Amino acid sequence: MLDKFGIAKRIAEEIKDGYYVNLGIGIPTLVANYIPEGVQVVLQSENGLLGMGPFPEQGEEDADYINAGKQTITTLPGSAIFDSAMSFGMIRSRKIDLTILGAMEVSEQGDIANWKIPGKMVKGIGGAMDLVASAAHIIVAMQQVNRQGESKLLSQCHLPLTGRRCVKKIVTELAVYEIAPEGGFKLVELHPGVTLETVRKNTKGRLIV
Repeated sequence: MLDKFGIAKRIAEEIKDGYYVNLGIGIPTLVANYIPEGVQVVLQSENGLLGMGPFPEQGEEDADYINAGKQTITTLPGSAIFDSAMSFGMIRSRKIDLTILGAMEVSEQGDIANWKIPGKMVKGIGGAMDLVASAAHIIVAMQQVNRQGESKLLSQCHLPLTGRRCVKKIVTELAVYEIAPEGGFKLVELHPGVTLETVRKNTKGRLIV
């Protein structure tokens, strides 16, 4: 079973050389620290940064350099800083090769819900709806089981949707899944120490083994 750092490290293996990648809030931001050696990618933050580096070392933080989740970050040589209008212009014109997002729920059809829980305060929609509508490839980084012990991989989402039929791959603490063309969570790999029985128990949508 993986912790959040393990999930981020596993997702980093999916990043191809030359990709332009957007990292969402939460676990996805950790991916910046695990880009494989020799792989050249450009990380984009929707608040207006192209060329985002790893998190700064303690004591080297600069409050003027933050990602979309308000965390301090570093910049790489050749990075560019601009306004949100230009940032979303890049996203909407499909200049981003891969988007990595967190999620509250994912359905077996590839629907994603990650912006609102009815009755609870949220910061707002953010850029997720633009990202899932525009990215060529979307990977979800999430805990498969919520705090109540309930699966977040479902036959259909119960929370308000961010996007429909857009998720391609999911990496959780238990396993890696792909959304099958006909629908369903296709099991790609089990993480160390995880059994197929555990995955079956914690997957409420259709599981394809």
